[in-house]
Amino acid sequence: MNKPAAPAAPIAMQALGYVRSPFHSVQGMPIQTVAAAEVEGQLQVLPQFQPGLRDIEGFEYLIFITHLHQAVEKLEVVPFMDNSSHGVFATRAPARPNRIGLSIVQLTKVESGCLYFKGNDMLDGTPVLDIKPYVPALDQRHTERIGWFQQGLQKLPSTQSDDRMR
Repeated sequence: MNKPAAPAAPIAMQALGYVRSPFHSVQGMPIQTVAAAEVEGQLQVLPQFQPGLRDIEGFEYLIFITHLHQAVEKLEVVPFMDNSSHGVFATRAPARPNRIGLSIVQLTKVESGCLYFKGNDMLDGTPVLDIKPYVPALDQRHTERIGWFQQGLQKLPSTQSDDRMR
């Protein structure tokens, strides 16, 4: 029998840039980038990380890994597209133990260390921890098993963030 893993040491990360967004409050925000396809945003990458942007303009979509800086930490939530409680790992709710977010955005322009994009579901000032190119052949999966989302997806176009994650 294996020994239980020791508690993990804290993991330190730093923001590589910050999102500029029309959303200054979680109230009324879109809850997924697909529901905010035309909402524009900008990611101003800090100068020391700008060399990492080389060749990024060759990609139409990017994945932003973010720190959900105004979220709380919960293990059970009632997600925005449902009325029942679920374990947070079975949701995409922002109230998570490590407050990590993922947004797939459409890159529209790169200029002076700034990424302009559409598909913005992020608050103004959201710290971005990493950027990865979205590559359909690597990232897209076909599945029929999507848990409770099967009933909740029809709510997506009209569902906005509210205060239930506080």
